[in-house]
Amino acid sequence: MEGWRGAWYVPCLAAHETLQELCRKENLTCKSIGIANRNLKSYEVEYLCGYKVEEGTEYYLVKWKGWPESTNTWEPLENLKCPLLLQNFHNDQNEYLSRAKQGKALIMRKHGKALKPAVVDYIVKKAKQRVALQRWKEELNRKKNHKGMILVENTVDLEGPPLDFYYINEYKPAPGINVINGITTGCECSDCPAEKCCPKEAGCLLAYNKYRQLKIQPGLPIYECNSFCRCGPDCPNRIVQKGTPYSLCIFRTNNGRGWGVKTLQKIKTNSFVMEYVGEVITSEEAERRGQLYDNQGNTYLFDLDYDSDEFTVDAARYGNVSHFVNHSCDPNLQVFNVFIDNLDLRLPRIALFSTRPIKAGEELTFDYQMKGSIDPISDSADALSPARKRTRTVCKCGAVCCRGYLN
Repeated sequence: MEGWRGAWYVPCLAAHETLQELCRKENLTCKSIGIANRNLKSYEVEYLCGYKVEEGTEYYLVKWKGWPESTNTWEPLENLKCPLLLQNFHNDQNEYLSRAKQGKALIMRKHGKALKPAVVDYIVKKAKQRVALQRWKEELNRKKNHKGMILVENTVDLEGPPLDFYYINEYKPAPGINVINGITTGCECSDCPAEKCCPKEAGCLLAYNKYRQLKIQPGLPIYECNSFCRCGPDCPNRIVQKGTPYSLCIFRTNNGRGWGVKTLQKIKTNSFVMEYVGEVITSEEAERRGQLYDNQGNTYLFDLDYDSDEFTVDAARYGNVSHFVNHSCDPNLQVFNVFIDNLDLRLPRIALFSTRPIKAGEELTFDYQMKGSIDPISDSADALSPARKRTRTVCKCGAVCCRGYLN
């Protein structure tokens, strides 16, 4: 556009629905967010946020999707064609009454009085949380590049999506760090693995069996075929690079461990589950951030110490589903170092494989002290270097063999 040469742009951080509300409030159309003349005045129930009975008729206060709250209206029950939203409304009401242990005093009756403010406040907060989690789920599934779906669930409290977390699919290197380096050639196999396939060229064993399950011991590296290899996408030595094959659910734990991750499908032993990604930073920067995270009770730093201790992965702000995987002293996932399009031993990719059969609905965990080897690092604070000594975080994994601390 001639008149906009030299202009710079700032990305809009407002939610899609917020922009729609602004358009409708000002009677404006905007094709890019789906507001046209044909639907400028359309109405769809987003959630229910109030209840009353007048002259024997039940009314619900309706929040209209894409409209500001100032346009909420009372609608008779007979006009509402949203059985799921009605069910959510009453479930949230009953949940509040149950938690407050005031059921008899607050049970809704069909008379002129409206619901008590505390009940309405809880119902509205739950409705807004449900909308926010649904939007977050949709955002996660738009950004992911793997096969499995991502679901989000919170039946524990009113916590919504994290405010300062950005989903990424691969390492986000800090300035000056190159995570794509060292690959100029690949194997010439037409049917991997052959005599000179990538693992053998690196002096290592092929990591996978014919069922594409891990067959090497913890501590040994995985070398997969890379972008220069002659083999195609169906090569049996391309596993981690294809991403998470399972549908997973980010859920709110009920024992104070925040968010967790559970699988929605059964997982066989020695199967690839997910990759641990985040910002790749120097160990010096990790030390600085670590002091801050310890004060917050967070643990997101993963040292890339396969060959040296120069770099760390920080999944606090940038990461994938692995950001939400909790620690356990008796985990069902094991850490492995993986090399694909980068042969720099200081910068392996971190893959999590199952250590045993995992049932659908079971929480996924790994040992935060496990650094891709047979044995975890010592759980003694004295084993840490002076620069690494920090406030210790109490472990809540509940395992019989719990060590008591995360670090």
